[in-house]
Amino acid sequence: MNIDLHCHSNVSDGALAPTQVARRAARAGVTVWSLTDHDQVDGLAEARAAALAAGMQFVDGVEISVTWRGSTVHVLGLRIDPQDATLAAGLAAVRGGRIERARAMARELSAAGIEGTFEGALERAENPAMVSRTHFARFLVDIEAVADMRDAFRRFLVPGKPGYVPHQWADLDDAVRWIRAASGHAVLAHPGRYGLSAGAMDALLGEFRQAGGEAIEVVTGSHSPEQYRHFGALAAHHDFAASRGSDFHGPEEGAEFGSLPPLDAALRPVWRDWGL
Repeated sequence: MNIDLHCHSNVSDGALAPTQVARRAARAGVTVWSLTDHDQVDGLAEARAAALAAGMQFVDGVEISVTWRGSTVHVLGLRIDPQDATLAAGLAAVRGGRIERARAMARELSAAGIEGTFEGALERAENPAMVSRTHFARFLVDIEAVADMRDAFRRFLVPGKPGYVPHQWADLDDAVRWIRAASGHAVLAHPGRYGLSAGAMDALLGEFRQAGGEAIEVVTGSHSPEQYRHFGALAAHHDFAASRGSDFHGPEEGAEFGSLPPLDAALRPVWRDWGL
C-alpha cells in the first residue's frame, strides 16, 4: 500500500481544491489517503467523496497548530470524527486571530520595503479566514521578490526575519485532547522542521506522550533521508508508532505524492491496527 496521511487543500493553505488533491494523489499511486488541512475540517466531505470515487481508502484528518515553549509545532489528528463538538470548538478557537496576525505580517513586510502583501495574501487564500504564511509566500513569489517558496520562508517568514509574527496557537495538551475526544490518533508532524535541540526534542516527545500522543511523522516531505533514520530511531526509543505523509501543498511547492520512500519495516506504523 502507498499510504499518505498528510496533505492540504485550498480549504486551508493548499493550492488545489480537495477533489483536485484527491485525483492527484490517486494518479500518483496513493491507495490510502488523508486530507489534513490546518485547523479546519470543512474539506473532508468533498475529499472523502473524491477519494472513494478514485478508488482510494480515505482517512479523515486535521493538522492543529500548537504553541509549545514559544515554538510553533503541528499535531496531526488522524481517523477523527469531523462532527465531534469538542474538536470543532477547539479548532474554531485556534482559527481566531489569523486576520489580525496577517495584518501585522503585512506591516512588518511593508517596513522591509514590500508593499501590498496583505491584499496579495488574501487574494491567494480561497478561504480568507485561513490566510497564512503560505499565502504570503505565494504572493512574494508572484511579484518576484523571492526565487521560490522556500526562499520566501527563509528570507521573510520564519522567526528572526522581517515578515514573521508570532501567534499563540493551541496548547499541546488541548490539541491532543481534542483529537482524542474525536476518537482520533495524535501524530507529531514533521519534527525535523522545528529546529529543536536534542534535549528540547526529548522534552517535547515526553510531554506529547504524557498528553496522549501516539505517533511521530517519520517519512515526510521536509525530512531528509538522514532525518528518516533519526526520527525513526526516536520513535522506536520512545515507543511511538510512525507515520508517513508528503505534506503536499501544491504543484512545485515541495514534495509530490508518490515521491517518498516507505517506512522502515522495523517501525510500527500508526495504521497497523486500522484494518486497512
